[in-house]
Amino acid sequence: MTDFIHRFEKGSAASSPPVLLLHGTGADENDLIDLGRAVAPGSALLSPRGKVLENGMPRFFRRLAEGVFDEADVKRRADELADFVVAARERYGIAAPVALGFSNGANIAAAMLLQRPEVLSGAVLLRAMVPLTDPPKLPIPGTPVLILSGAQDPLASPDNPARLAAQLNERGAKAEQRIVPGGHGLTQIDVTLAAAFMKAAARHAAAAPA
Repeated sequence: MTDFIHRFEKGSAASSPPVLLLHGTGADENDLIDLGRAVAPGSALLSPRGKVLENGMPRFFRRLAEGVFDEADVKRRADELADFVVAARERYGIAAPVALGFSNGANIAAAMLLQRPEVLSGAVLLRAMVPLTDPPKLPIPGTPVLILSGAQDPLASPDNPARLAAQLNERGAKAEQRIVPGGHGLTQIDVTLAAAFMKAAARHAAAAPA
C-alpha cells in the first residue's frame, strides 16, 4: 500500500459508507477520529497522516504562504492520496469513502474531487478553500458535497469556498455551501450539519442496488 501512516477502524454498520478523515495543519491521524465517530456512527474510519511537514507540523501539501498554495504539489499530493485510498479499499474491503476534511484536509479532499473524482463518494469540507485555480474539467456526476464555511473565518472568507462550490457544480457535483456563525474553528453547528449529511449518505447507500 502507498506508504501513509494511518489509522483504520472497522465499521459496524455495513450499509454506512466509510469515512476518510483528513486532518488540518499540525494534527495527525488521531485528530478527527472522535469527530468521525460522532458524525458517522457505525462507519469504518480511514485516517491518514499528511506527509508534508511545515515547521514539523504535518500537512497534506505545501503552501507558499498563508492561503497561497503550491499547486504543483497540490496536484501531486492529491494523486498520491487518491492512490492510497484505492489501495486501502482493497486492503480493508471497503466502499468508496465519504471524505470528512478540515482546513488543509478539506482542501486536499477538494483537490481529489476535482482531479480523481472516482475515488470519493461524497465529501464534507470544513473551512475549505479553492485548492486549484484551473482544475481539470473532469465529470463529477452527482457526487454530494457539503461545504461548511465560517462567517468570520480569517483564513477563508465565504466567497472563496463559494467559488469552490461553483467549480464542483460546473462538473456535475451536487455541492452546497452553508455559512455558519464563527471563525476557522469548528462549532457544534458544523457537527450537527455534518452528521445530517452522513446520515443522508448512509440512507442513499442502503437504498442503492447491490
